[in-house]
Amino acid sequence: MSVRYDNDRFLYTSVDDPLARPLFDGLEQEYDHRYADVRRRIGGSAREELQRYPAEAFAAPVGAFVLLLRDGVAISGGAFMPHRDEDTAEFKRIWTLPGLRRQGIARRVLQELEDQAARQGYRRVFLTTGFRQPEAVGLYLSHGYTALFDLHADPETIAHLPFEKHLVPQPQPQPQAGNAAALALHGAAA
Repeated sequence: MSVRYDNDRFLYTSVDDPLARPLFDGLEQEYDHRYADVRRRIGGSAREELQRYPAEAFAAPVGAFVLLLRDGVAISGGAFMPHRDEDTAEFKRIWTLPGLRRQGIARRVLQELEDQAARQGYRRVFLTTGFRQPEAVGLYLSHGYTALFDLHADPETIAHLPFEKHLVPQPQPQPQAGNAAALALHGAAA
């Protein structure tokens, strides 16, 4: 079920934005809960995983970090950064507040990230999800992603589950007289 709210808007910002803190805190708690036994075996923490990449990795012109705000509060978000080749964006940290799941919110964020990646010239998306996140696997498969692993294998034996999707190029807006301010905001909020 997908419900649209008139007071929802996308905000392109930085991973350091205080609006993002509750999402990262929730994501850290979820990682700690789902993977506590793994962390005990291999070491490290969910916080270290979330801080693995510098904020600049998710900044324009090569990356993006977007929040979906409802009444000014972040309810979902995600990011991308360059992958191994110039045509591929790697999506990271797509997450929705637990009480708002199964409403199509993550799908909206995923679509927004795809659209922005295409606007920035990327032609392919690569992402991974954890082996204890079947909801994410379902989301990516239902949104046209191809699993780059054996879907019939035990996910625990694979650990990081990779996916890819080829993007449809987005037409670039053409400047029009009197429209410079609108073009300067393109991608800032949708």
